Amino acid sequence: MITKSKTQLKQGMLENVMRQFNHAADIIGLNSNIRKILSITNNELLIHFPVKMDNGDVEVFTGYRVQHNNALGPYKGGLRYHPTVDIDAAKALAMWMTWKTSLAGLPYGGAKGGIQIDPSKYSNAELERITRRFTYALGDNIGPEHDIPAPDVNTNSQTMAWIVDTYMSTKSPAERSKNQHVVTGKPLGSGGSEGRDRATGYGVFLNIKLWAEKKKVDLKNKRFIVQGFGNVGYWTAHFLENEGAKLVGVQDAYGTIANSDGIEVSQLYHYMQGNKGSIVGYTLAQAVDKDHFFELDCDICIPAALGNQITAENAAKIKAFLIAEGANGPTDVEGEEILLKNGVGIIPDILCNSGGVIGSYFEWLQNRNGELWQLEEVMAKLEKKMKEVFEKVYETAENRDGDMRTAAYIIAIERIEKAYVQRGIFP
Repeated sequence: MITKSKTQLKQGMLENVMRQFNHAADIIGLNSNIRKILSITNNELLIHFPVKMDNGDVEVFTGYRVQHNNALGPYKGGLRYHPTVDIDAAKALAMWMTWKTSLAGLPYGGAKGGIQIDPSKYSNAELERITRRFTYALGDNIGPEHDIPAPDVNTNSQTMAWIVDTYMSTKSPAERSKNQHVVTGKPLGSGGSEGRDRATGYGVFLNIKLWAEKKKVDLKNKRFIVQGFGNVGYWTAHFLENEGAKLVGVQDAYGTIANSDGIEVSQLYHYMQGNKGSIVGYTLAQAVDKDHFFELDCDICIPAALGNQITAENAAKIKAFLIAEGANGPTDVEGEEILLKNGVGIIPDILCNSGGVIGSYFEWLQNRNGELWQLEEVMAKLEKKMKEVFEKVYETAENRDGDMRTAAYIIAIERIEKAYVQRGIFP
């Protein structure tokens, strides 16, 4: 994978989201007072907490939770376990969540957080203790009607099960069941929702399909590459393959592979499952230099890993006619300018990967109302919601003769601006 220093990543992401925000705010003439409020975060939490390791030693970890804005509802956003997690990265990601939830028309604000850690260096038992201790340290800074975490990079439904169990155990017995929706993305047996596992990937696929329909492009035999073959990358590839498209390149944290004749999605996924989560060594594809991944010959490129992957350094070499952003902030401002100049379509992250937070909203609703929806019901509601949002963004971009990212930001910011105008500023 294209490697960047932690400093480059965090500064780039925060700078990117601010430039994207200010660009859209200038276009719509955003009220200057509201711009001041949205330019900063409401709360930034930094926690150092000790955890006993398997060998008896104690390690001190650093965790973060940034709450950007809650004008539209409770804070919502993932927790990631990654060495690049720090306060600036969390601030950037929290802002993106505010725009994403607003764009999707959800009653949520934006938050993000995580722990600065390489989870591959710790045992499952250690990760459980780290997660539970972090949850306890967060205390009432999270809550089902206040701030609702979810899985993100290197966290999953198991992580969420530990969090919900720890959080509920801090409440009185009579209150515990009322707090099940403190996190989303839980396992099915612990209050999770059918379809949440594939919601983000299905949303990415659906956006690609809807874009292709608008452009009268047939997805059959179109070649696509995916960066990141975790939950989002796998499900996106799975649905695209079902549509007749062909996976020709994959990159993960460990390596890069390509096969112009196509890579069978489920076969690669099963190989990866038995290979410590890595695609390296897959014999039905060739190993490729990591720095040449974005140069692979393809029609659709899906960055579904980390931020700041498509930059001024590599954007001009991209051969795809469409970038579908499965990750948060994978394209920086300079990279985007080059892509747009070259006529490359971009489905922006706050639209493209919003299936995840929409799926999370459905889980939260079910927990809140004591309901259990069937998979077909969840997927039908998800598809309906994603189509509505896509149409709105596409139409706004066409009417304003602009790009889809700017259109998405305009819709998201105007919804929050309306809330502030109607409610005023206390006192």
